[in-house]
Amino acid sequence: MRRLIACFLLIASILVVHPAAHAASLPVKVQFQSLDGQTMLDGYVFAPKGKHNGKVPSVVMMHGRAGPFSTLANGRYDASTLSKRHLFWGHFWANRGYLAILVDSFGPRGFPQGFPIHSYDSRPDAVNEVTVRPLDAYGALKYLKSRSDVDGTRIVLQGWSNGGSATIATLSDEILSGAGLKPGDGFRGGIAFYPACGLHSRFDSGYRPYAPLRVFSGDNDEEVSAAHCAKLVNAASAAGGDAAITIYAGATHDFDEPDKKHESVPANLAAVADAVPKVRDFVSGLLAR
Repeated sequence: MRRLIACFLLIASILVVHPAAHAASLPVKVQFQSLDGQTMLDGYVFAPKGKHNGKVPSVVMMHGRAGPFSTLANGRYDASTLSKRHLFWGHFWANRGYLAILVDSFGPRGFPQGFPIHSYDSRPDAVNEVTVRPLDAYGALKYLKSRSDVDGTRIVLQGWSNGGSATIATLSDEILSGAGLKPGDGFRGGIAFYPACGLHSRFDSGYRPYAPLRVFSGDNDEEVSAAHCAKLVNAASAAGGDAAITIYAGATHDFDEPDKKHESVPANLAAVADAVPKVRDFVSGLLAR
C-alpha cells in the first residue's frame, strides 16, 4: 500500500500542474531519418532540467498501435496533444537526468491517429513492428548519438504494446545486422510493456536479445496474450539471453495509462506501483557508468 501511494504521488506531481507550467514543460519536436532510408520521422524530446556535467544517458520511447497522441487530439497532432502515458514517462525520465525521445512512427507515414483495437491484420506493412519500426528505433539511436548532450553509449529502448513488440524485435541480432549495425552499436537494453509476441512468426525458430530485456504484462489483457510472451521470453532466457517477464494478475492492456478507465482497475494500480520502480532500477543499472 505504501508503494502504491508513493506511485500515486509521483504521477500526480508530474501530471497535475498549473497550465502555464505544463505548457513550458512540453517536449521539443525534432526530426530525423529512419534507417529505412526514406522516412523523415518526428520525435519529441524531453530534456533533463538544470545543468549537467558532461553528456547524459537517454531513453528512446516507442508508442503503441494507437500512436503517440491522445484520443482527444481532434486532428491536432503535436507536442500539446501527446497522450498522458507518454507525457508521464517522458517527464519521468527527464526528472531523473535522462534525455527521453518519443518516436512517432505513424504520423509521418500518414496515420497520426493510429489504429483501433483488433485492427492488427488490416494494418499496412509500412508500420510493421518487425521489419519497419525497429529501423525507426535505430534511426532515433543514430540521431541521439549525433547530439552533443547525449552519451551515445548509454541509451535504452522502451516500448508499449505494438511499440513493445518493436522493442523486442529491435533487440535481436538479426534485426541489428539487417539495419547495417554491428554488435555493440545497439541499445544497452530494452523494456516492453504489454507487447504482442507473435512478431509475424519471425522468431518462431528462436529468439535471444543481444542486450537485457524486461517485459511487463497483465494476465487480463484484452488485446494480447501474456502467456504467449512468457513462452518467448522464457525460451530466450533458456537460450542464454538476459530476458525476464513479469505478469501482473488481473492487469489489463495499457495498465500504466493514467486515466479513469485504467486507474479504476485495482490490479492496474498495483501493476504500476510495482513496474515503475522496477523499470527505474533496471534502467539505472544499465546506464550506470
